[in-house]
Amino acid sequence: MSAFPDLTPNPEFAPAASRHRLERAAAALNANNIHTEILPHAAAVRAAVMDLLPEGSEVHVALSETMRELGITEAVESGNYRAIRPQLLKLDRETQRRQMAKLASAPDHMLGSVHAVTEDGQLVIGSGSGSQLGPYANGAGTVILVAGAHKVVGDLEEGLRRLREYSFPLEDRRMKSIGRAGSILAKILIINWDAPGRTHLFLLEEPIGF
Repeated sequence: MSAFPDLTPNPEFAPAASRHRLERAAAALNANNIHTEILPHAAAVRAAVMDLLPEGSEVHVALSETMRELGITEAVESGNYRAIRPQLLKLDRETQRRQMAKLASAPDHMLGSVHAVTEDGQLVIGSGSGSQLGPYANGAGTVILVAGAHKVVGDLEEGLRRLREYSFPLEDRRMKSIGRAGSILAKILIINWDAPGRTHLFLLEEPIGF
C-alpha cells in the first residue's frame, strides 16, 4: 500500500534547469569521478548509451521510466545482449527470491536513472525494493545513468525534497495506473563519489522520466 496515498506531485520540480545549471552539475560530478556529459536530445542520449554496451555483454536495466521512454529497455532486452531481466521473469518471486537477488546484484553493465542531480555533484536515487541500489553503489561493473534536465537541483536537501515531493508521487500514481496498490519509498541511495571510469551519467537538455 502507498505510504502517501493520493499525494500531489510538487510542480516546483517539473521545469528543466538552465544550461548553466547543467554545466555546474556536470563539472561537480566529473570532479567526483562520475563521468558526465550533457546531450541535446533523446536520440543522442540513446546512441551514447548503446555505444557503451559491447554486443553480447551482460546488461541489466532497472525499472526506469527514463530508460523505457528512450527505448533502451526494449533495445537491450530484445537485442544482442545477455539481458538480466528476461532471466528474472522466468523465476518465481515467492520461491526463488534469493536466486533473483543474486542474479541481479552484480551485472557487468547496469542501466537506469536517478531522481535528483545536485549542482554540487551528488546523485539521489529512491527505491521501493532497493534492487537497483546495490548494483549502482558497488555490485555492477559499470553503471550508465540518464537524467532529464528537470532533475537538476541546488543541493542534497533539495534533491531529497524532489524525490519525496515529485518523483515518489508520480511513481505511486504510475503503479496505481497499472492495477497495483501503490508504491513506497523504502530506501534511498546518495552517491557522492565513485572509482574512476565506473559510473557514467548523461544529462539530457530536456525533461524525461520523473
